[in-house]
Amino acid sequence: MTLVPDQAGLVGTSASRLKDMLVKPDLYHLGPTERLASLLQMQDVEAEAFPSTSSIFTTVWSDDRSSRCQKLGNLAMELIRANKRILLISPDHLECDEMVGMVGRTMKAGGLNHTTWITRYELPIVSQAGGVDLQALGFEAQMHQFYAKSQGNKASLRHKYESFRELAPFLSQKEAKQKDLDEVRLLEWRLVTQLRDLQVKMADVQKTLKDFEHLPLFQRLTMQAVGKNAESLKQYCALYQGQMDQLNNELDVAKGRIQQLAPDAAVPRGKRAEFEELQEQIAKLGGTKKVRELLAAEEHPNRQAFIQNRRLVAATPMRVASDPLFSRVRFDVLMIDEAPQIAAPSLLAAAGLVRERIVVSGDPREISTAGQWAMPGPAIRAAP
Repeated sequence: MTLVPDQAGLVGTSASRLKDMLVKPDLYHLGPTERLASLLQMQDVEAEAFPSTSSIFTTVWSDDRSSRCQKLGNLAMELIRANKRILLISPDHLECDEMVGMVGRTMKAGGLNHTTWITRYELPIVSQAGGVDLQALGFEAQMHQFYAKSQGNKASLRHKYESFRELAPFLSQKEAKQKDLDEVRLLEWRLVTQLRDLQVKMADVQKTLKDFEHLPLFQRLTMQAVGKNAESLKQYCALYQGQMDQLNNELDVAKGRIQQLAPDAAVPRGKRAEFEELQEQIAKLGGTKKVRELLAAEEHPNRQAFIQNRRLVAATPMRVASDPLFSRVRFDVLMIDEAPQIAAPSLLAAAGLVRERIVVSGDPREISTAGQWAMPGPAIRAAP
């Protein structure tokens, strides 16, 4: 809701903004503002003859408000399609609501989702305008919805991060156990290979010993010449048996170790796939450090970041001139609805926030009748 300040306070705030624009010109964009300042010094006849269209300044003069609103709505949709950020100001809340409804209706007709791009900074006075639900376009309502979604996303992210932190050491421990298990299994394979070799040698020696007495004399003499006789063959059998007994003992130890490590190295079904999915999601967000920063970020949403994400922000001039948020936000285009009814200081304060273009709309006959563009020199000099 807009808190309307007293006239002195409004003039003071506007004068302060203008003074800041003069002292810090690099922070503001005064190209379009200079054209607006020239227009503000003209009478109604001169203003009506002011060049109507240029790359940085456009006037939409007409005595038919509905026609003006329709033109502004069409222009707003074109600018939004061109990815421009627009500040739309109207002299009061009712006219601002009407203008927002017109822009929303035009966007709906053009196939654009108006709730995504438009925000009404103050609370709307009416609930609907032009068939558009203005309550859904209210800045605070959108912020609340965004905050609720953000908190839901943050809760989901926190759950995923905690699951990742639990699974990471768990799987790391499992991998270490699996490495030990693989080493023991490799040792078991080597022991089994050695045992089989000894069993083959043992069987060969036993066969030779059994057939030794029945071998031809020449073959026995040949074997004895190389140290193979019945006694030495028995010694070979005893040696091989001792080695096999030792290998069997080592195999028993290895098998016991395998039985001990196998359950410790086993990963429950689905846990590794879950971890890999979480790891991929966290990597897409920038890694664990970035996720920790996101979770540790301020709980309340950033109003400035949120308003900068909207393509069209509608507000009254008094809110733009007095709300500190607008001093930190810049726009591409300023659209002024019913410009002759808005005081010159407020127009200039809003104009300093735009970079590229200003669109002025209204009935030029109201310039003299409303008298809002009159800026007496002494009054300006006296402003703090």
